[in-house]
Amino acid sequence: MTADLFTFEAPARLTFGAGAVGKFPDLIAGFGRRALVVSDSGIAKAGILDRVLGFLRDAHVSSDAFTSVEPNPSVETVEAAHALYRKSDAEFVVAVGGGSSMDVAKVVAVLAAHGGGVRDYEGIGKVPGPVVPSVAIPTTAGTGSEVTVFAVITDRQRRFKMTIGSPFLVPQVAICDPELTISMPKPLTAATGMDALTHGIECFINTTPNPIAKALAMESIRLIGGALRTAYQRGSDLPARSTMLLGSTMAAMAFTRTRLGNVHAMSHPLGALFDVPHGVANAILLPYVMAWNLRSCLGTYPPIADAMGEEVDGMPPERASERAVEAVQRLSRDVGIPEHLREVGVTRDAIPALATDAMKSGNVLVNPRPTTYDDIVDLFEQAY
Repeated sequence: MTADLFTFEAPARLTFGAGAVGKFPDLIAGFGRRALVVSDSGIAKAGILDRVLGFLRDAHVSSDAFTSVEPNPSVETVEAAHALYRKSDAEFVVAVGGGSSMDVAKVVAVLAAHGGGVRDYEGIGKVPGPVVPSVAIPTTAGTGSEVTVFAVITDRQRRFKMTIGSPFLVPQVAICDPELTISMPKPLTAATGMDALTHGIECFINTTPNPIAKALAMESIRLIGGALRTAYQRGSDLPARSTMLLGSTMAAMAFTRTRLGNVHAMSHPLGALFDVPHGVANAILLPYVMAWNLRSCLGTYPPIADAMGEEVDGMPPERASERAVEAVQRLSRDVGIPEHLREVGVTRDAIPALATDAMKSGNVLVNPRPTTYDDIVDLFEQAY
């Protein structure tokens, strides 16, 4: 086999495993003596933030905490966090939480190094050079932002989710400790888990050539498909939580090199216009988009079905591909994901605007089935 031309850059430093957060003081050596910790109120209430602040004290690092990050974080939230960074004379940033906290922290690191406003960096490759040191400590198994080159921030003025993409956004240190994910409630476990599964599936089937990323994506599908139900039903099951976090991180390492597909193109405007949680939006859309893509995925869906535990040996490719879609539908139902967009507050009259914004995404360009505006409208109608 002759591979197409591709590149693969690994994150700077990833520490994974139960108790990994205890390595925090050693991993930040040399970053500075003052830090801004970016998080949300739920993480503070769960006591996780206090643990991290304690580790900073142990490392003789003083800190301030910004805990106002919201789902689908806004430009204004990034600006407020950056203002606190400046006021506190911080030298590096620590994100503790889900993708929202990590995305805010990543953009704060950009602004701290290069100035300007959030919108100045919208798009790919707009960050001119290295940013201030950043550490990502995920408490969910979903976005994988701890290892990606992307940050997604909502511009509420435009009602649009902007993507900032640059290799400089990858945190210098990522600490993935599954013990920190045990406190996730069932709905968040479901939404973030299905988000990670979507990352794996869209990366595996899209048209970007990258065999290393595709291998990571396939393994993430196998891990998540086998562990999400257990993590959802028995949140204290540490092996299941560990498997989910590993699957999430691997899926993110994969898609940050290949982009994704129509599901993510369509889910971002749902967050911007209706504040639908990102994982929920992806989970609702995934079966519909998979079914629509099926005829272009007869070579990639059967391995997905197999990875999710379906017996497809000897089946015709079309039937084996249908089993992949069915497996995703069952998993989504089993973890309590709504089946339709109308159940999460989306209105039908917004579909044209949603489709217009979706078509602005670069993810449409790598979807396995060529896609038009009318196709996206039809997919939104089906999911509605």
